[in-house]
Amino acid sequence: MPVYEYTARNPANGQILKGQLDVASKDDVVKHIKQQKMMMVNIREQPKQISFSLKRKGVATRDIVIFTRQFATMINAGLPLVQSLDILAKQTENPALAEVTRQVVYDVESGHTLADAFSKHPKAFTDLYVNMVAAGEAGGILDTILLRLATFLEKNDALMRKVKGAMVSPGVIFTVAAVAVAVLLIFVIPTFQAMFASVNLELPLPTRIVIGASQLLINYWWVILAVIGLAIFGIRRYYATDDGRKRIDQMLLNAPVLGDMLRKSAVSRFTRTLGTLISSGVSILDGLEITAKTAGNRVIHDAVMASRQSIAGGETIAAPLEKSKVFPPMVISMIAVGEQTGGLDEMLSKIADFYDDEVDVAVSALLSLMEPIMIVVLGVIVGGMVVAMYLPIFDMVNAVQ
Repeated sequence: MPVYEYTARNPANGQILKGQLDVASKDDVVKHIKQQKMMMVNIREQPKQISFSLKRKGVATRDIVIFTRQFATMINAGLPLVQSLDILAKQTENPALAEVTRQVVYDVESGHTLADAFSKHPKAFTDLYVNMVAAGEAGGILDTILLRLATFLEKNDALMRKVKGAMVSPGVIFTVAAVAVAVLLIFVIPTFQAMFASVNLELPLPTRIVIGASQLLINYWWVILAVIGLAIFGIRRYYATDDGRKRIDQMLLNAPVLGDMLRKSAVSRFTRTLGTLISSGVSILDGLEITAKTAGNRVIHDAVMASRQSIAGGETIAAPLEKSKVFPPMVISMIAVGEQTGGLDEMLSKIADFYDDEVDVAVSALLSLMEPIMIVVLGVIVGGMVVAMYLPIFDMVNAVQ
């Protein structure tokens, strides 16, 4: 049953009493207060707690973008904050976001700031979101900040989609290759093996290798799956450590073609995030800390945190970034110029726009290189297996002639 929070007044002495009741409806609360000979002042239903599954699932970026744009439009039109949130809670199609919004309404009505209410739901609203909303509340420009947030989230989501999309095609080709090889080894090769055994023919080395691989897969498939599973588990455990994550992230940044794309996407994300925060009134120190948390790469994170320490010590951002060897010289030079001229936020936005286009080029280069390589590898593996199985047949034909 729902839980209702009520406020009532004692008519005899005017004392205000607050309490909670777990009843079926508001009418039951009113009935209870009348039985206590009290006067009703206020009653409202407490929002339900989000289920564990919704907490784990979180809220999609696209839903947050739509929520933010609609929220900004209503605030700009002059609608009260609570009324705007209540409308958003009713019209959103995402049940997790609707429940979160109802809890935000409850917290705001209870006297919390909007930023504090958002901060209780990190699965939906990130540190960057909360800090920008806090800056908008403090400066009285919440609608402007929300529109800026929506634009940032859209561009950041588009960037991440490009990077993830570049991984899909090679992954699909690799999966198809693995399935094709497994089908050949499990169903086709044993047929050839039985045929060769019936004629007592000495098999060439390539044929023996393919037959051995087939027998290994058929008889010890569970060992192979266990080894793969343990390897994945071990890599994930190692990546969870600080040293492991730093080493693997460094290897990814140094990888040919893929590393270039990841580096450019990291630069774009860093500059756009920091530029958006600074232009919204968030302090440079808080902005760098938030940016480091959202970097998605341990090497980038460490470089940004080193810049934060440099700023705290009265130095510049550019020097530690240059020492990290992660950011291109052009980025370092433009950031240095932005610091000197006082237009750092504008300079960071220009860098982000430039590197968004660079990510497009890097993604195209990765796809144009990976697809033919994977197709050639697939052709060599499958074709090599077919040739290996036909070699004894050629020997049989020659022997008959």
